[in-house]
Amino acid sequence: QVQLVESGGGLVQAGGSLRLSCAASGRTFSSYNMGWFRRAPGKEREFVSAIRWSGGSTYYTDSVKGRFTISRDNAKNTVYLQMNSLKPEDTAVYYCAADRARWGLLHHRNDDYDYWGQGTQVTVSS
Repeated sequence: QVQLVESGGGLVQAGGSLRLSCAASGRTFSSYNMGWFRRAPGKEREFVSAIRWSGGSTYYTDSVKGRFTISRDNAKNTVYLQMNSLKPEDTAVYYCAADRARWGLLHHRNDDYDYWGQGTQVTVSS
């Protein structure tokens, strides 16, 4: 089992940047694929990005491609989401999640992830 704690959210103006961090407990972090999701007000939680356990491949939803970058540091048990050129529509609670399925395609569905953090609020003002 792994516990996840997100941090780094906040209020930023449109065009600004934030870096989210997700710290994981346990010694098995490097065996999980990791994902970032978000839930905007009044909407369902949606996929943002994922990264393989090795860091060797990544996956992004179309709306954040070229603006967001996912990365991980297995020595620090941490996954990051660098968010640049933020837009008001990026406003949401951001969650990190761990997927025990290491092989095959990176997943984008909520149900494919096994462990979740509590979320961190990102608010982008226009």
